[in-house]
Amino acid sequence: MSILWQARFFTTVNHLRDLPDTHVPEVAFAGRSNAGKSTAINILCNQKKLAFASKTPGRTQHINYFSIGGAQVGQHRKDATKVDEIRALMVDLPGYGYAEVSGSAKLHWQELLGDYVRRRAQLAALILIMDARRPFTALDTQMLEWFATTGKPVHCLLTKADKLNRTESTNALRVTRTILESYVDSTGTPFPYTAQLFSSLKRIGLEEADQKIRELSGLNAEVPAEAGLALPQE
Repeated sequence: MSILWQARFFTTVNHLRDLPDTHVPEVAFAGRSNAGKSTAINILCNQKKLAFASKTPGRTQHINYFSIGGAQVGQHRKDATKVDEIRALMVDLPGYGYAEVSGSAKLHWQELLGDYVRRRAQLAALILIMDARRPFTALDTQMLEWFATTGKPVHCLLTKADKLNRTESTNALRVTRTILESYVDSTGTPFPYTAQLFSSLKRIGLEEADQKIRELSGLNAEVPAEAGLALPQE
């Protein structure tokens, strides 16, 4: 049983000012609206409806937080009840790429996601969800460019890998890794970017993804005494 199976809904926000006052690592999931992001989160957490997949663009424009580490109380409720220690947070970012989204909604998406991935100190890593058949769309690249300024790790899940044959899968993974290796710092050292094949339907790459997410969120380490939830003040 993976510790990711403990994931529970924590809070949802639509503005950076409402981000939770927590001090634990956050691993964010980003991807096109049809790349299988919600399904991937649900299968990794062994829950059917943890991450909500909607065909209505307006319902996707929020940042949803899921806590790892025991039964939690939603911080947005300002409940002073004693809670178990939160060890990490999984962050489901708004899906991008809907043609139907209005110009104002797209601008809000750009500001919200761009500022979050570049400035959120607690953000430890990004899980970039891309359809293995169509990786690195313009918006995928934009997300990677935003996050590259931080120098933090990125792990790409090439979803729907079951729809490719072995040769196609190998080529998709090779091309993805080659592109990721082109991102280097000022000294020419490649950023810590990795990639793998993944399929929620066929459970391809599930164990590899679980291990990587636990590693990036610090869930394989001992629990520090000072880690946890900063409860809101009355």
